[in-house]
Amino acid sequence: MKKIVVDAYGGDNAPIEIIEGALLARDKHKDLEIILCGKEEEMKQIIGSRMERITLVDAQEVITNDDMPTIAIRNKKNSSLVKAYDLLKENEDIIGLVSAGSTGAVLAGAIMKIGRIKGISRPALAPILPTKKESDVIIIDSGANIDCKPINLLHFALMGSAYYSIVYNCPSPRVALLNNGVEEEKGNELAKEAHALLKSAPINFIGNKEGRDFMSGDVDVMVADGFAGNALLKGTEGAVIAVMSLLKKSIKSHFLSMIGALFMKKTFKDIKNRVDILNKHGGSPLLGCKKLVVKNHGSCKRNNILSSIEQTLLLDENNLVGKIEDALEKLKA
Repeated sequence: MKKIVVDAYGGDNAPIEIIEGALLARDKHKDLEIILCGKEEEMKQIIGSRMERITLVDAQEVITNDDMPTIAIRNKKNSSLVKAYDLLKENEDIIGLVSAGSTGAVLAGAIMKIGRIKGISRPALAPILPTKKESDVIIIDSGANIDCKPINLLHFALMGSAYYSIVYNCPSPRVALLNNGVEEEKGNELAKEAHALLKSAPINFIGNKEGRDFMSGDVDVMVADGFAGNALLKGTEGAVIAVMSLLKKSIKSHFLSMIGALFMKKTFKDIKNRVDILNKHGGSPLLGCKKLVVKNHGSCKRNNILSSIEQTLLLDENNLVGKIEDALEKLKA
């Protein structure tokens, strides 16, 4: 029986959507037990008689986005997130944690409670986005580490490559370094030094790529410091939202366009499903921790939580932590 602990009170739509997503995962996977951390009496009212393979752990406090992450992890010991981390740390049979709560608190809790894989300098977030081709791309780091050193970017590349190879069964994913030009001599000192390290790393490094190449389908893993990576991620999300909004507005402005849209209904639905990557792959794993931690978007719904739990199962079955450790051994060799 696999066990996963879920922070039931993390996220904008907690606890109902989080709990319902956990129940969907429980129903779909008969060898799965879910541990929900949060306000026990409220959770009981939501779940009712559906308690099969569900364990409730009472936690009356909630860490919010207004809390200072490290202080909250230290002081809010009765919060749903801290209780979840304590369970993950103390129980070998719990394979991972899923939370849609504060990104800073999830990161701080992972470092303070779980710890890093030996040899990894910093954990990193690695969300998945679609490309204009059939493939997807991950960006690492997307905001966990704002100020980075070249060694951090090297470790991000190793972890991102291992992660992509599991999710897509791709033995040699194409790894690129985010830069302001494709030439080797381009970029700031961080980019130049990181480029030299990545060239000699045991990965399929294809050199520098610009932000416009991110969703081209020619890159599988885009490596960046957390500041640049987060800016690229948020800019891409904003651009997609703007284009979809303009398209919708343009269609509604002309009668013939609305008629044509009826014939293209399936096409628009396919595009929407392609862009909604959260429903396919859940959240963003915090790579580099000793145990699996998956951070979901704060506005996620039940299907996103289901996907994140399935994502955790997949990464456990394929031994992501072990593959990252193997990549470090190859680097040493």
